[in-house]
Amino acid sequence: MAIIDPLINIISTWVMQKRMHQIDLFVKYPHQVQEECFKKLLYSASKTEWGKRFEYSSIKTVDEYRNRIPIQDYETLKEYIVRTRNGEQNILWPTEIKWFAKSSGTTSDKSKFIPVSRESLEECHFKGGKDMLSIYCHNYPNTKLFSGKGLMIGGSRKIDPINEDSYSGDLSAILINELPLWTQWFRTPDLSVALMDEWEAKIEKIAESTISEDVTNIFGVPSWTLVLIKYILEKTGKNNLLEVWPNLELFMHGGVSFVPYREQFKKLIPSDQMHYVETYNASEGFFGIQDSSDNLGMLLMLDYGIFYEFIPMEEIDKKFPKTLTLSEVQTQTDYAMVISTNGGLWRYTTGDTIQFTTLQPYRIKVSGRTQCFINAFGEELMVHNADKAIEEASVKTNALVKDYTAAPLFISEQEAGAHEWFIEFEKEPDNMELFSQVLDESLKKINSDYEAKRHKDMALKAPLVKAIPHGTFYNWFKSKGKLGGQNKIPRLSNDRKIADEIIQLLAKQKF
Repeated sequence: MAIIDPLINIISTWVMQKRMHQIDLFVKYPHQVQEECFKKLLYSASKTEWGKRFEYSSIKTVDEYRNRIPIQDYETLKEYIVRTRNGEQNILWPTEIKWFAKSSGTTSDKSKFIPVSRESLEECHFKGGKDMLSIYCHNYPNTKLFSGKGLMIGGSRKIDPINEDSYSGDLSAILINELPLWTQWFRTPDLSVALMDEWEAKIEKIAESTISEDVTNIFGVPSWTLVLIKYILEKTGKNNLLEVWPNLELFMHGGVSFVPYREQFKKLIPSDQMHYVETYNASEGFFGIQDSSDNLGMLLMLDYGIFYEFIPMEEIDKKFPKTLTLSEVQTQTDYAMVISTNGGLWRYTTGDTIQFTTLQPYRIKVSGRTQCFINAFGEELMVHNADKAIEEASVKTNALVKDYTAAPLFISEQEAGAHEWFIEFEKEPDNMELFSQVLDESLKKINSDYEAKRHKDMALKAPLVKAIPHGTFYNWFKSKGKLGGQNKIPRLSNDRKIADEIIQLLAKQKF
């Protein structure tokens, strides 16, 4: 191993330096790269059923494309996706599609099945995984990342056959299943454990099979990674994770904002040499990678076979919303993201809202979901507002927040409405009343609409913060059959559905 390690590092460094030159090119020429991507996508799909329907072969400009093809979502593409799942090909994309990434459902379906082509696997998802490492090694050339193994905490759904030609599963399960054989040398646990679908048994097996490994890096959703870390510490009797894995140096995370979890990770991994890299990947595609340590946002990856458009929030509810290309966007403005991909998604709304943090290069941060916000009283509260306010309240009251969700309490005849916050604390505030006050004041500072509605309690009263017992969100996930992997609690809801389910769960726990 002493001879192999330097050789691996030499080969890896050469490959990664070559890739960094390509990244530099799309950073320098973003609009040209996107234009080339746009033309390649339309040419590739021109003879598909979808391409013929909209006469892709005659589209010459982005404006023609925007005028001809309506904005799509899962419901409008579902008919085509179902046919592909049933074995028909050349419907949305020209090459064979046998994989479907299973993710949270729509209003009419429990699950969505996002088509994953060979091109989207290799040119987008796998490329994103390689680029995470390329960018990290470029920023930290003395890394010992490849001297140990990477722990990937995948989803909780195993690979399921749809028919003899197609399969579904969590995106992470699909990626683990399709990884090249040589990558198995550098990852843990083995496939039999990684693809288990029963989360509680899986956590135990992951811990058992990785405790003795030299884990140098972890990739996962922060909330479920914490569940695993705490289980490992309980099982080993160690005080922190570095006592288990002394060479651990990197946590690559995505799925939810890291802000509420940052302090917990610092406590469990007490090292200045521990690095955290945010990624933005979803079933529909791999979109962004944090490329610097100074919290500037994630570099929008422009050469993954994805053409981007952006809907300003004031256009989102219109029948024919106007979209912007990269050359038209501004910083510090919320946009709904629209993608056309090498998996056959055309002008598809991902449901995410983003903000550009810089334009040279194009860096983004996820600001929320188009359906994950509270605007019951005109306050337009977004997830990134809530995360920032939770962080400030935690710092000022010496608290650690494990997870939270919030929902409106609607206006009655007697009094104004309010926001009800359900917070599972890792460490409760020194003063709960002060926590609520700081949360409120912070939201006023960062959201002028919220501040206006809070004026003299006329439309919106002070927030009602409820500390809920440890394990409440875990039990809520369990009741939904959604333990583990990529599942995360919606931070904000514009209705009472989740809040009322939490209240009912708490009532049952008392008896």
